[in-house]
Amino acid sequence: MNTRAVTPTKALAMIHKGALLVDVREPGEVDKKAFDVPEVLLIPLRQLEKRFQEIPLDRQVIIACHSGNRSLMAIRFLMNHGYSKTVNMQSGITCWAAEGLPVKGKPQQQSGSWLSQLFDRKS
Repeated sequence: MNTRAVTPTKALAMIHKGALLVDVREPGEVDKKAFDVPEVLLIPLRQLEKRFQEIPLDRQVIIACHSGNRSLMAIRFLMNHGYSKTVNMQSGITCWAAEGLPVKGKPQQQSGSWLSQLFDRKS
């Protein structure tokens, strides 16, 4: 089975043209760093077998994960279930972020207690 792969830059261009991004990472990973695009469907790989029908059959779909391994497994599963318009994003969010494409994550915690920050402001 031949799976198509696209670079993160090409994936972003496809998203701007209406493709759906499906992120197969775990929720904890997504909380730390997520794709900052208008529409993302989050289906962890371990849930894909039960939830794959949430993915539209008639739409271009880009599957992504952290580094490209889980998304490749997801692509193979989906292609076996009639999803011919799916592509794998090469190297996942790791490469996406390295290319400077939009990501969002948890706000950085400030170091120190609120009390020390209060005194630091006054000095």
